[in-house]
Amino acid sequence: MNELQQIDVAALDLKDQVVNINRVTKVVKGGKNLSFTALVVVGDPEKHVVGYAKGKAKEVPAAIRKAIEKAKKNLFKVNVLDHTIPHVALGVYGAGRVLLKPARAGKGTIAGGAVRAVVEAAGIQNVLTKSIGTKNPHNVVKATFEALKQLREKNEVAAIRGIDAQRM
Repeated sequence: MNELQQIDVAALDLKDQVVNINRVTKVVKGGKNLSFTALVVVGDPEKHVVGYAKGKAKEVPAAIRKAIEKAKKNLFKVNVLDHTIPHVALGVYGAGRVLLKPARAGKGTIAGGAVRAVVEAAGIQNVLTKSIGTKNPHNVVKATFEALKQLREKNEVAAIRGIDAQRM
């Protein structure tokens, strides 16, 4: 399984991208407490490793820093085949659905906001995506990760089906 592999963060050239920053207010007896949440995606496009996390703090830079540190602890390897994905995948989280389709070489990344950040961080260069349902970036990112976790290589599918990989 992808998420069970141990990934050495020191060996990666991680790039981070802030997907969303949100101002949050908590009303208390003495007034309002203001804080910020940051949704960050980190990844190494060369090694096809990606992760995401949410950080919360009183200031925006601190929230981003916390999110990056958390995201480095939640990395996993994405199965990529010739700069695209091996097959169609649908990820669902809450009301958000993200459909990922492989694309031919040279097509590029056809994706919007949050999905684009995840796909580019994973190093997928040719992919068609469609975000259905919610526009909430948190749910869209989580649905995209669910779709990426479904991706399997030819050998894995052959082993599950109990047939030789050459017959597929």
